[in-house]
Amino acid sequence: MKYVVTWRERPTGSAAEYEAAQKRVLDVFSDWQMPESLTFHQFVVRLGEFGGYAVIDTDEPADLQYLTTVFAAFTFTVEPVMDVVDAVAAEMRGIQYRDAR
Repeated sequence: MKYVVTWRERPTGSAAEYEAAQKRVLDVFSDWQMPESLTFHQFVVRLGEFGGYAVIDTDEPADLQYLTTVFAAFTFTVEPVMDVVDAVAAEMRGIQYRDAR
């Protein structure tokens, strides 16, 4: 299944706490091994801040839970998505069923 993952810096207090959290994230990321079940199609950051988006395919949702736990300095939103062509086909089937009733 395909997911869009959004992450943002977890709110903290002072500028020093933000700086420490950013250093900690980069330290963890430097030797992190991505689970083999995760295929990243896009992995981008928002300019000017610590946060971004990823489009990820996986059949192992537990590995997404692992990912969000490793990088606990962020808040995450994980949304299941599908390709537009597939969604339109499903919607057309649904409309046809509904209209036949």
